[in-house]
Amino acid sequence: MVNIMERSEILKHVDHTLLAQGATWEEIKVICDDAIKYGTASVCIPPSFVKQVAEYFGEIKDCKNKPAVCTVIGFPNGYMTTAAKVFETEDAVKNGADEIDMVINIGWAKAGMKDKLTEEIKAIKTACNGKILKVIIETCLLTDEEKIMLCKCVTEAGADYIKTSTGFAGGGATFDDVKLFAENVGPDVKIKAAGGISSFDDAEKFLELGADRLGTSRLVKIAKSSS
Repeated sequence: MVNIMERSEILKHVDHTLLAQGATWEEIKVICDDAIKYGTASVCIPPSFVKQVAEYFGEIKDCKNKPAVCTVIGFPNGYMTTAAKVFETEDAVKNGADEIDMVINIGWAKAGMKDKLTEEIKAIKTACNGKILKVIIETCLLTDEEKIMLCKCVTEAGADYIKTSTGFAGGGATFDDVKLFAENVGPDVKIKAAGGISSFDDAEKFLELGADRLGTSRLVKIAKSSS
């Protein structure tokens, strides 16, 4: 079992997430406050709240645990045009996003369109203007061969992370997928496991397998309920 000290270390790897369609500012503000209190790596929130969250964090003085502002692009289906995703990314960065989690075109992946996928990731990485880019490949919809191809695309495109899931496609992170990523991405690509992470024990296992970030809201809820 994970002890309290280990929990605080695990929370440093969490992107505390609220992406529900009906999320309100009051709910977003709660996860921002909780992210500060529990020392998570970021808050991951809808693009329409990025400017508001960045301004809210900017108003908080003398905060040692101020999280990064993370948002999603092409979410959750990924089938927007590259130009639309680039615009979304530029707008999010302008509004104060520190990290961008983009969804690939899954149809292109199913069709084996490696070059198109790599070009799109490169274009969005450029639009990030130096901010962190995480690439969501939606593992529950892919074969292992397609996942390995996408590990190569993400590596060649120069993205910072490969991410398992949106959490909106009927499946989330699995230990096998994180292990597969660790075996196939380049040395400069980190791994984010997201979707369905519901315990600190599972979170610890994902980190042991090679994940650097964890996309979840449940770990902070557990920490709150036991504090």
